[in-house]
Formats: sequence, C-alpha cells, structure tokens
Amino acid sequence: MKKRRIGRTDIEASVIGFGGIPIQKLPGRKATEVLHRAIDMGITFFDTARAYTDSEVKMGKALSPYRDKIYIASKALSRGAEGMRKELETSLRNLKTDMIDLYQIHSVDYLDQLEKALRPGGAYEALLKAKEEGKIRWIGVTGHSRPVILKAIYSEKFDTIQIPFNPIEDEWLEDVIPAARERSMGIIGMKPLAGGALRNAAESIRFSILKGTDVAIPGMDSVEQVEKNAGVGEELRELDAEETEKLEEEKGTWEGRFCRRCGYCMPCPNGLNIPFLLLIDAYYTRYGLKDWALARLNTLDKKFADCTECGECLDKCPYQLPIPEMMKEAAERVI
Repeated sequence: MKKRRIGRTDIEASVIGFGGIPIQKLPGRKATEVLHRAIDMGITFFDTARAYTDSEVKMGKALSPYRDKIYIASKALSRGAEGMRKELETSLRNLKTDMIDLYQIHSVDYLDQLEKALRPGGAYEALLKAKEEGKIRWIGVTGHSRPVILKAIYSEKFDTIQIPFNPIEDEWLEDVIPAARERSMGIIGMKPLAGGALRNAAESIRFSILKGTDVAIPGMDSVEQVEKNAGVGEELRELDAEETEKLEEEKGTWEGRFCRRCGYCMPCPNGLNIPFLLLIDAYYTRYGLKDWALARLNTLDKKFADCTECGECLDKCPYQLPIPEMMKEAAERVI
C-alpha cells in the first residue's frame, strides 16, 4: 500500500483509508473482521465520527491492539466549546485511546456554523486546548459547501479539510483544492464513490487520489470490499482514456439528479431541511442504512411529504435539480 503525508501534518497514511459509516450496520464480530482485514491489507488511516452511532465503539474494540501502527480520525457536530469537550471525551473512551490523531469539526455547511465554531467559546477553542493537553494532535474541518470550506481555509486555523471528491463532485478543483494546497493543508476525500452512486469503484477511487486528495476514505462493510479497494492503493497508475471516458459516461447518468449538499437551496419557506432529507434518502437507498436513515428522519419536524412544490428551491439550486420531484419520489421510497 502506497503512503502519503497528509498536508503539513506528520501523518504518513495509506492512500486508501477506511470510512467508518457502513460498519454501523454490521454485527460487532463482523465489523472486527472487516477492520482487521483492512489492517492486513495495509490500511493505516481510519475515519469515524460521533454521529455514526456505534462506529467509534466498533473501531475502538477492533483497532486498540494496533493503536501504535495506525492513525485514527474522528469528528463531532458540536459548535460550542463545552459540547465539543464532552464529545471528544466520549470519542476517546469509545476508541479506547488517550489520543486521537485528527479531530474534526463535523459537517460545517453554513457560514454561521463556522463562525460559531471559531468565535471565543466555540468548538475550535476546545480542540485547541485539547491539542495543548495532548488529547488530539491535529485539527480539521469537514463539509459539503465550497464557500464555507474556503472560509475555513482562509481562517488558517485548520490542518486538514475533508470534502466529498469524486468524478461527479469534482468542482472542488476550481478553488478549494488549490487554496488548501497553497497553505499545505491536508485534503481527505470522503465519498470517493459519491455515496454509492458510482459503480466503477477502482477508477473512481484512483480519480480521487490522483486528482486532488491525499487520502481517499471509501466506506466498506465487507472483507471483499476491503480487498478490492485496498488493492487500488498498491498501484496508482494514471487513468487511461478508456477509463476516463467510462467515468464521464457514468457521471452523465447522474446529471441533474445528484444532491451535493451545498445548501444553496436553503432556507426552505416550508421549513424542510432539503440537503439533509436528500442525504437521508441516499443513505436509505445507496448505503443500505435503512434503520439509521429512518431514525434520522423521525427526528425531523418536516419530512419529504411536507414539500408543497412551491418551486423556490428550483431557482436557487446551482445544479438545476428537480428538488420537488426528488422529494416526492423519496416520500414514496423511504418508508
């Protein structure tokens, strides 16, 4: 497995990392089997989150015997210092470690969230203190909005960014990736298969690693997936013309139907959290995490069927997605 340094950090990680979302649906013993196979295949970078139900716990149980040979990244949704401190302490317990290599402010998709996290008493303050105390080593931010991630980059407070980067979501090459590179920030590529939308896995992962990220972290829930994805990191040859054409064709099948969670459609006049609802639909249909998706859906006051098809989002979406139609379809599907 080839390795790369993640930006200005001292993390020399395998170019293929392990995304911790899908193991939520695995029984504990099966999750351990998958994680141990990842280590056998040379994967050394493992990413999870407080929001991924029992993902941290499963990683802690499986990975603790190998702690000195791997890097662990986690993240939390808290924007305030007190909440972030509590989340970090929980992560440390779950992961059975006294230090986490990279801790990230999770899913910062709106400017007011970033501002809250960075102001005095915000989440960043808590992580900076935790770094001084030796509980974490590096601080990162994750998100789906280019303007927000750019603002985070320009703040020069973060060591890494984690963004969705794949043949469909390649617009980050226009501004975000160059800005991060200029500042020697690490770039972690989540969703290299676009959340399961892309079927040409090897080519899509190679695209992510070769075109813009230091490490790609596909989610994996079987030994077979681990073996196939890890194999990509053993020979990182450039994409040839036939492979590039194949990816372009597959990208074309999602044109006008793929939500990037950029947030431009918000706010909805009827109170729907459009990006989150479409994410729930993706988790339900593409990841197969039906119980997780339904649990998140049940926390919302407004659901798919509450869309009145007013059309305001149609004028705001930069990708011209037929959002009301997608809401109607999801209402029939996510049950």
